Amino acid sequence: MASNSKEQTITNNSSRNLWSGILFGLGLIAFIDETVFHQLLHWHHFYDKSTTGLGLISDGLLHAFSWFATIASLFMLANLRRNKVFWIERWCGGLFLGAGLFQLYDGTIQHKLMRLHQIRYKVDILPYDLTWNITAAVIVLCGFLLIMRTRNKKIGTPRNEV
Repeated sequence: MASNSKEQTITNNSSRNLWSGILFGLGLIAFIDETVFHQLLHWHHFYDKSTTGLGLISDGLLHAFSWFATIASLFMLANLRRNKVFWIERWCGGLFLGAGLFQLYDGTIQHKLMRLHQIRYKVDILPYDLTWNITAAVIVLCGFLLIMRTRNKKIGTPRNEV
């Protein structure tokens, strides 16, 4: 019974490392998207099918999402470190997976299917779409490879404590 409990703890810690990284990746990439493309470059808003005012409100909601995801991930990370079960390789896999999935979702679902906004307007959009979605796929692949690399390892005492 004790062995089963220990395996469950290892599985839980592995999952918590992964989810903390995923949340951090979602928050980080949403923050970068909103700051760079919405605020600095003025290429688009989160929702471009209405007034500029509504676009700014939608940007604020995206910013709030990115902030809450980042803070939640950091609380989880602090708990993992406090319990000495932080596994940086697994966490980074989650970070890349979360960031890449957010960007891929944004580029395919929000840009193309829902048409909430485009990356840019009044330009040939194809190079932007290809760059956006290929970059997202590469980031997802990096995250997936890191996660698969850590899948069968035990984390009783993580070597990669930071």
